[in-house]
Amino acid sequence: MAETQRRPVPRNDGGEMDTAMAFLSFARQCVVKKTEGLTEEQLRRVLVESGTTLLGLVHHLTLAERFWFGYHVAGRESENPGDIDMEVPAGRSALQVLADYDAAIAASDAAILAAGDLEKPVAIAVDGTLHSVRWVVAHMSGETTRHAGHADILREQIDGTTGR
Repeated sequence: MAETQRRPVPRNDGGEMDTAMAFLSFARQCVVKKTEGLTEEQLRRVLVESGTTLLGLVHHLTLAERFWFGYHVAGRESENPGDIDMEVPAGRSALQVLADYDAAIAASDAAILAAGDLEKPVAIAVDGTLHSVRWVVAHMSGETTRHAGHADILREQIDGTTGR
């Protein structure tokens, strides 16, 4: 099957921050790309036994962005969502969930840039350890990339569209 949403990986290599942010942004864009052109029903369609949906993945990543960057990196207590699940709250439209993700990404990027240095320790310890902002960026890059792969499979099941 031809890849219909293929995007080139970033070629950024202008320093640690530039490269890290380029790959995190690329992974986020890959997730959002999987939702483009689908109906509300398609975005909520359950295709695997776990109940994972495209919209549920976006919701989960929104909560994860807030938790890791808002809570741990920026130190905002209000950004700790508790359970980071994939269940979209009742009454939240697909447009609202996607807008939430965009807002969470913007806030996360601001928190990373405010830290100024990937070596800086997080504001709130992770399981008792003050990991670096670098660790959080690497963790979220991996988490987002993993879920982009899930989204790619779900999208292919929905309408045959593939690609990163």
